[in-house]
Amino acid sequence: MGGVRAIKALVVAAGSVGGLSGAAYGLLNGQSRRARSIIGTPRDLPLNADGLYLPNGAGPFAPTRSDHLSFAMLGDSLAAGLGVESPDQLPGVRLAHGLADELDVPVRLMTHAVSGSRTTDLEAQVDRALINPPDLALVIIGGNDVTARTSIGASATLLGRQVARLVETGATVVVGTCPDLAIIRAIPQPLRTIASRYSLSLARAQRRVLDQMGVRAVSVAALLAPEFGARPHDLFSADRFHPNGKGYEYAAAVLLAPLCTAARSSRVASWSGT
Repeated sequence: MGGVRAIKALVVAAGSVGGLSGAAYGLLNGQSRRARSIIGTPRDLPLNADGLYLPNGAGPFAPTRSDHLSFAMLGDSLAAGLGVESPDQLPGVRLAHGLADELDVPVRLMTHAVSGSRTTDLEAQVDRALINPPDLALVIIGGNDVTARTSIGASATLLGRQVARLVETGATVVVGTCPDLAIIRAIPQPLRTIASRYSLSLARAQRRVLDQMGVRAVSVAALLAPEFGARPHDLFSADRFHPNGKGYEYAAAVLLAPLCTAARSSRVASWSGT
């Protein structure tokens, strides 16, 4: 998610879609300024630790061997890991370690996710991923669509189109649907309620499209919001908008099970011998 830029865009979206009065719009603008002052502007690029991870917990290594499961991360800052304190805390790294251990195969992590991405940016990420198509892919996208006034229907359709491109290459794809932005306490009320309504509506639209395709969808909102809502000081980074290392550790623990289930029920299972 985009943080400061996202908050400003959300106010515009609320005014244009909700038909707010001048006084209400002014209130939201004031809240937006306060939220942006709290969140601040990220100054560092997300860390990266792509490479080969072994079942014994070692890695990353240069991918010099071919007998591995290739695993791709696509989407926005939640997939890229913006907010972690060290490379070993990245969600892709934690998931690569978990997959290698659970499936008992070497796993090559390839991160194509870019912080601030919207679903309209997913095409370029898929283009890069398809240069060396993954066996397994996790996509997390949608938070920035909410704050950019992207049509919910158009956003979900674009997601389905790009996921289909991955599936057509034989990749097994799991999608983490849009998170509930209500957990971001730096967004004051009533702006937070507006963000929550948009994000949950988008998550439902994403799931409908993915269900029609037979692609596994994981509700990030349902699985993560209760814990993040209860432990904001423990699980968010200093910007109060993105998770910290502990937050991504919790998220990866929740996402690992559906990834393993998807892998075992697909060609990945027969390839890996699990």
